[in-house]
Amino acid sequence: MNIQQEAHQMKLVSPLMANTSNELRNQALTAIRKALVDHQTEIFAANQLDLSRAKEDGISDAVYKRLKFDDGKLSAVTEGIDQLISLADPIGRVRLHRMLDDDLEMKQITCPIGVIGVIFEARPDALIQISTLCIKSGNCAILKGGKETRETNRVLFSLIAQAAVAAGLPDGCLLQVTQHNEIDELLSCDKDVDLLIPRGSNAFVQYIMNNTKIPVMGHADGICHIYVDAAADFAKALPILVDAKTQYTAACNAVETILVHRSIAPDFLPKLADAFQAANVRIRGTKEVFDLLPGSYPQEDIMQEEDFHTEYLDLIASVKIVDSVEEAVDHINRFGSHHTDAILTEDDAAANYFLSMVDSAGVYRNISTRFADGFRYGFGAEVGISTSKLHARGPVGLEGLVTYKYQICGDGNIVADYAQGRRNFHFRDL
Repeated sequence: MNIQQEAHQMKLVSPLMANTSNELRNQALTAIRKALVDHQTEIFAANQLDLSRAKEDGISDAVYKRLKFDDGKLSAVTEGIDQLISLADPIGRVRLHRMLDDDLEMKQITCPIGVIGVIFEARPDALIQISTLCIKSGNCAILKGGKETRETNRVLFSLIAQAAVAAGLPDGCLLQVTQHNEIDELLSCDKDVDLLIPRGSNAFVQYIMNNTKIPVMGHADGICHIYVDAAADFAKALPILVDAKTQYTAACNAVETILVHRSIAPDFLPKLADAFQAANVRIRGTKEVFDLLPGSYPQEDIMQEEDFHTEYLDLIASVKIVDSVEEAVDHINRFGSHHTDAILTEDDAAANYFLSMVDSAGVYRNISTRFADGFRYGFGAEVGISTSKLHARGPVGLEGLVTYKYQICGDGNIVADYAQGRRNFHFRDL
């Protein structure tokens, strides 16, 4: 079968998946966790093949870090599965219960979205997070990983799909797409695929968004900011900035631009330069930034205004001096990607202004932008981060993978009675 046929078959399976019990879905997650741990040697061996080929192909350090799947990442994904199992069932929650009339009862009830296609680049752990989140939320999933991870993904998908079906989930609830040319086929499945979630580079996500009629949830850029306010505590600020840039440089929630209040810039910027030098972080900035730093800097590191649209995903940070929290907010709302931005300050008024006025999915005070993560939010994992304002925003966990339906039960009710005044609505929330 081609992808369109397989997507259609999955659409027919999706009601069965949606009506599985939470107990059965948790049993499947437990079986998947066991399979991953029991077969970790096989997984790591496959990942080494991918890593070796990646080195030969000369991929970037950022992609290499995403591609690597080791003990640490296995531990993180299995902990995420444990957390998912512990979470309440997202399906069947009554969000609204209302009597429309004495014999006319309405409920708004959560239900799975249905068939979700997830296309992701160079992240084996993403395959695990996505498939387990879809299982917990009662969704069927079509998974397409990048060619860089084909050996690791092949082993991971086989283990996950076999464990899920063996535990009792419907056969066909998970599908792996392996060929690059099948992406365009998947994008054409608007009658059977309910949602697409792309994870990857700006160009990749933009391509997906521009070439399908299927609703797309995700983000193209990760240009995250940290504003160091006049009332910042330097002892807090410097470790936060180093963490936000270096803890996982290739992540979309790593800081890319640092804004510093003019009143503290002469004192703070040299300290920041020292901290970044020790962490092997290169600074790019405006001329007035370099005027406050000792030594000389390459001409190409002096930034013009439009350069602040840059996402590095590397040990490089843009730095700019601003006159106020208002100017910092204006800069972020203009140049940011509405992903995650933070203020470092001890001033409550400045913090409240920033938290209210920055138009981003995540807005923080006195913490690293790297906290923008479904696991760190207690979601178990995430299928991605959305900068959209519709349906789901920020790290997308279980809540972002369910929608709702209205169920109304009556006793022979017809609209004509209400339209012609023979009966009246008596709205009452239960």
